[in-house]
Formats: sequence, structure tokens, C-alpha cells
Amino acid sequence: QVQLVESGGGLVQAGGSLRLSCAASGRTFSNYAMGWFRQAPGKEREFVATISRNGYIKKYADSVKGRFTISRDNAKNTVYLQMNSLKPEDTAVYRCAARFNGITSDSPDEYGYWGQGTQVTVSS
Repeated sequence: QVQLVESGGGLVQAGGSLRLSCAASGRTFSNYAMGWFRQAPGKEREFVATISRNGYIKKYADSVKGRFTISRDNAKNTVYLQMNSLKPEDTAVYRCAARFNGITSDSPDEYGYWGQGTQVTVSS
């Protein structure tokens, strides 16, 4: 069992930045690939970014490429999402997820553990 807790969300103006954190506990964090997903009201859950268990492989949704950066610190059992140049359309609940086999994926169905989420609101 893996427990995930997100933090760092909030209200920011368009063009601003936020850094989300996801702290993991319960199992060996370095065995898991990690992902960030988001869901806006009335919309389906959307892939944002994923990182392999050693941090070498990173993938991003086209909508955030060049603006968001995913990273991880296995010594701290934490994955991060640095979000720059935020846009109103980035407004959503952001959730981190863990995938045991360590391989990145953009499909939420591949992830077995999820955090509760943190709200990000970008005002225009």
C-alpha cells in the first residue's frame, strides 16, 4: 500500500508559477513510476506528466510541454510538479499517482495508487 499526499496548490494569476509536491509513504518509493493528472469541473481526468522510477524518463502532455517540469527526490519520497506560465485553462484539481512497475504511462488506468488532490486555480 502506498499513501500519497499532495500539497502546493492555490490561487495564482495567469503567467504565475506554482510548485506541487506529492509525498509518498508506505512502500519503497523508488520502485514506482509517478504521474500527475488533473481534472477540471465538467471535464474528464487528463494526463499531465509522468516520471520513471529513477527519474531518467519524463513525459508531458502537449498542453503543458515547455511550461511544466516533473521531478522526483527518492531520498525524500517526493515527486514535484513545477508549473510556470500558468494559464486559466490549467485550473483543475491536480492528483499524483503511483505505478508499481516503475514504467511511465499516460493512462490513469495503469496507476494503482492516488492522492486526494490539490486545487490549482489560475485567474485571468
